[in-house]
Amino acid sequence: MDATALIAIDWGTTSARAYRQNASGRIVGERSAHLGIAQIRDGQFSSALATLLDDWAKDPAPRLACGMIGSRQGWAEAPYRECPVALDALAAGLTEVTGGRLAIVPGVTCLDSAAVPDVMRGEETQILGATLGVKRADATPYLVVLPGTHSKWAIVGDGRIEAFATYLTGELFAVLKEHSVLGRMMAATPAPRAASTQAFTRGVERGVAAKGKPASLLHDIFGARTLALFRELSETTTADYLSGLLIGSEIREGVAWASGRGVSADRVVLIGAPALVERYTVACALAGVVTVAGPADAAARGLWWIARHAGLVT
Repeated sequence: MDATALIAIDWGTTSARAYRQNASGRIVGERSAHLGIAQIRDGQFSSALATLLDDWAKDPAPRLACGMIGSRQGWAEAPYRECPVALDALAAGLTEVTGGRLAIVPGVTCLDSAAVPDVMRGEETQILGATLGVKRADATPYLVVLPGTHSKWAIVGDGRIEAFATYLTGELFAVLKEHSVLGRMMAATPAPRAASTQAFTRGVERGVAAKGKPASLLHDIFGARTLALFRELSETTTADYLSGLLIGSEIREGVAWASGRGVSADRVVLIGAPALVERYTVACALAGVVTVAGPADAAARGLWWIARHAGLVT
């Protein structure tokens, strides 16, 4: 077996994933568990880590983690680094966990145009993992999008995260589905693929304000209810329409945000779960945005780059 050079851990709110990497950074083992910080009670992070690693716990290799494990609700708070941020800043800002034989990557923060702060934890590592070492035809900044509960749109240039913006897309969808009148109009049974695609497409086009229509997300969300009320949407397609509407709105706002900073959406790198990346690929295509899928192991790649820069591995 390959000797372990690093145990890299992507430790988020709902789950944790560990990677065993050899001296060249290649992943030679992988484990995951439903042990995100939301599932850990009374600060039992050490026990959770032991459960996640199992027999790897005896491995003397250094351990490096990113994600919500470094938040105020996590094991130890890793202070934010301000944009623009590059590999050296993250490597210099590692936080050591007392007695845990673990270092944690800092999060990243920036200010929007109204000086309101934005934050990310874990995504900064994925972004660097997906972009560092990738050869490009030119050095112009480009967009990296990480869809999810809190979707991130990041401007990346010259190996640095220049700025980013967060959109509450996934969480808003869940809240509306579970805790609003819209949820009462949604069946648990999924629609046939053709009907699901048609409803999703209709929602995306509404969200991106296709054909010059004015955009008003709060008004459009209510439209999901009235379309179902007048049977233009069925109980099995309302959720698909709402999903498309929110994702389309996010894409419209994300493209406008990037454009306001002088960055074109001519090439967007998508990083995330395959099903979600596929959904965003379809939605971006409808909005005229070209996408490229980033590596599935972006977090592990990023943790390897940071560990090498910090001197944890050679």
